[in-house]
This record gives sequence, structure tokens and C-alpha cells, in this order.
Amino acid sequence: MTTRKKRPSKYARRAYQPGAELNAVGKVVRQVRKAHGWTQDNLVGQCAQRGWDVDHLLISKIETGVRVVSDWELKLLCEVLGVFPDELLGFRSLPARLLKKDR
Repeated sequence: MTTRKKRPSKYARRAYQPGAELNAVGKVVRQVRKAHGWTQDNLVGQCAQRGWDVDHLLISKIETGVRVVSDWELKLLCEVLGVFPDELLGFRSLPARLLKKDR
């Protein structure tokens, strides 16, 4: 009897690999947050006011691309940051006021 190798589940966690981000919005979230002059804790506070129980570690994971962003989280981030989803996803350029270099 031949033993088959088990395939990893498509839902298995993947280790972080540079250049293999799990979301498309992380870098833009960081850019817009910094353009507003906010720390991660400031962004956490803005999200909390809208009912999302989040901490700075989760924001950090989103910004570095090691965490997937759900559709409702994307919507909330857009509301908090004052951008449209297509801007956050990189399909449309950010407004000039948000194109400042990282501080």
C-alpha cells in the first residue's frame, strides 16, 4: 500500500516572506496615517470610536502586510483615514494632501 503525502490545507498559516504581503493596503495605510500626523495609537483610537476593538499590534501587522484585511475592516479604515477604497487598494492615486513623504 502506497502512502500519500498530505497536502497542506489551503487555510494553513503561511510564514511571512518579504514581498509576499497578505494584504494590498498596508503600505498605504501607513502612508496616510503618517500624512495625518497620527501614531498607530491615534489610529487605534479613531477605529475604537467606530466600534472596532483593535490594538497597535494589529495595526502594525496590517501595515507590514502580515495580516489579511477583511472587507468590513477595509471599509472602516477608509472611513477613518478619509480615503476611498480604490485609493487604499492602489487603483487610484491618493489626494495630493496625502502624498507627503513618510516623516
